[in-house]
Amino acid sequence: MSQLILDVPDETLRSLRFSNDTAATETRLAAAMKLNELGRLSAGGAARLAGVPRTVFLSCLADYGIATFVLSEDEIAGQAPLG
Repeated sequence: MSQLILDVPDETLRSLRFSNDTAATETRLAAAMKLNELGRLSAGGAARLAGVPRTVFLSCLADYGIATFVLSEDEIAGQAPLG
């Protein structure tokens, strides 16, 4: 496994009221969610980056208002009506 080192200003951690461990966890989750939202990582890959099970990751997406499944207009148009 690779390790990345990120310099974070002390005042940023203080303003967020994060410990170093919490900052690392939150940063991994935020990066994973954004990379998934951009289509750069699958939900499974993003969950692995975040260090959580896929179901937990999908729940986190919903908690942050990020669409879990993204359909194109063509995909939506091809769908049968609900109900």
